[in-house]
Amino acid sequence: MSLSVEVVAFSEEEEALVVKSWNAMKKDAANLSLKFFLRIFEIAPSAAKLFSFLKDSPLPFEKNPKLKIHAMTVFLMTCEAATQLRKVGTVTVRETTLKKLGAKHVKSGVLDEHFEVARFALLETIKEAVPEMWSADMKSAWTVAYNHLVAAIKEEMKSLA
Repeated sequence: MSLSVEVVAFSEEEEALVVKSWNAMKKDAANLSLKFFLRIFEIAPSAAKLFSFLKDSPLPFEKNPKLKIHAMTVFLMTCEAATQLRKVGTVTVRETTLKKLGAKHVKSGVLDEHFEVARFALLETIKEAVPEMWSADMKSAWTVAYNHLVAAIKEEMKSLA
């Protein structure tokens, strides 16, 4: 199982693009986070099997309260970590949270492909949320920020393998 992801430095310009777009998205974070996860399941329907709280749920994804909470947590953590990346110089997720994330991703059987699908879904969600701001530079900035978070999670996963 290959766990590598390219992580490059996060520039001041990239940080500005991420912060500007995140500030515009914050007010609609609950809706956007659910869109993000629905996009993941649209691209990779089998990804839903990775979430224990979805396995026996009769509810459609968009009505599932546990998915809404989970989606909001992931989206907020990703966006907040991205906006602080340059200032702090590393992913700003507490070490205990990172360890839990690593363990949970290993236990659930998360693979590299899942991170790729999530990146694509995140970028598409942001593009739809702030179309007037969207550019190749913004896409690149969010990709760099996401890769930093994924690299930190994969590092934890590797330590458990």
